[in-house]
Amino acid sequence: MDVYEMLEELQEKALHDETIKQALLETRKEKEPIIAFCKQCQELGYEIYPMELINAGEEFYATMRRSTNGGGENSPKLSGEDDMYELFMTAIERGHEF
Repeated sequence: MDVYEMLEELQEKALHDETIKQALLETRKEKEPIIAFCKQCQELGYEIYPMELINAGEEFYATMRRSTNGGGENSPKLSGEDDMYELFMTAIERGHEF
């Protein structure tokens, strides 16, 4: 299972379990939120590590850029679209899939 699949599964759990949702949202308050998030994921049985999370965001964004407007360098940078942590947090906070 890749990072994106683990995040999807974890998101589904968070949307149906308020305790998990709150534990994940609380990581935003930490000094190192991504490290805290990954630790929480690991405690829930998902082997997600900071570099994997960052790489997943960059790969997701690169795929998205290639699929729009020819994917060239003229494609506009979409602020935050390469940040899987924030996309995940926003999705569970708003109660929908990312």
